[in-house]
Amino acid sequence: MATPARLNDGHGAPERDARLPCSYYLDEHGTLRHDLPPSELLSAVECEKGELWVAIDVGSRSQVAVLEKVFHFHPLSIEDTLNPNSRVKIEEYPGYLFMIIRGVRFDETTNDPYDLETYNLCLFIGPHYVVTTHAGRAASVNAVAERIDRSPDLMGRGVSRLAHAIMDMAVDEYFPILDRLDEFIDGLEGRIFSSFDQSALHDIFAVKRLVLGLRRHLSPQREVFNVLTNRPTPLLTPEVQLYFRDIYDHQLRITDSLDTYRDMLGSTLDSYLTQVSNRLGAVTKGLSVIATMSIPFVVVSGMWGMNVRGLPFAEHRWGFELLLVVQLLIGLLLLALLRWRKLL
Repeated sequence: MATPARLNDGHGAPERDARLPCSYYLDEHGTLRHDLPPSELLSAVECEKGELWVAIDVGSRSQVAVLEKVFHFHPLSIEDTLNPNSRVKIEEYPGYLFMIIRGVRFDETTNDPYDLETYNLCLFIGPHYVVTTHAGRAASVNAVAERIDRSPDLMGRGVSRLAHAIMDMAVDEYFPILDRLDEFIDGLEGRIFSSFDQSALHDIFAVKRLVLGLRRHLSPQREVFNVLTNRPTPLLTPEVQLYFRDIYDHQLRITDSLDTYRDMLGSTLDSYLTQVSNRLGAVTKGLSVIATMSIPFVVVSGMWGMNVRGLPFAEHRWGFELLLVVQLLIGLLLLALLRWRKLL
């Protein structure tokens, strides 16, 4: 049967029928077909031959129905695909592996440059099929679909290698985020050490919260790839598990980078607080100098300002000038004494 007609966006570029899940099927004769209707998907699953990938958008009820009507997945695993708050995990059901990994990207729809958007990417790995579910845009799914369009050989490598390619793309999405984190931290250090921007304190805590959020998402995900790498399963051969070990190494590298960024942010915050303390000390020193210089003026002026007769120099022609010089000399002596005692 021919593939179903596709919609057109008006510019000559075909679009997939939103009612059908994105699918690729390489049959036992080496023929690649895509966007199969549910009846053909059911036939492909029941014949248990060839390689099948189905990418389902959980925002479409007609696509979600394929999970139950065509693949007959366990209701608990289907429920996890529909819950955006499902935790990252890997579970083994009769006949297939089910796993959830977390995708992260910057939310470009908000004015906050540190705002993250997370989504779940679920995978069902069976003997001859891979089913992925996602909500809305999933860059890793789109990237692998484009690779298959350009080079159908990817389907011929087996469903486990296809699952590896999808998860590898999803994990690689973290590296641009790490690059932006590095830029954020460099900018914060410049604002603190070069110009001491007091508004940087808010950004320090925002970036620190971003790093902690990324680490919270990645910590359980590392265990998922550790299981895929080391746990024996008939659905993944030891040769394919070597490829998942590469993803596990990427996870470790990302986690190590986040730990480094967390330490750098802690050092940056300490530097900010140190500069605040130094500036407060400089202001205090200046105020101390002013207070020290004003003491003799307050004392002497207070004493000679009393309404009492017989004060020395009260009737002297140069009395005011002499008292002014005395006040200045006393202030300078006090400053010299404080500096000699290293109090200033």
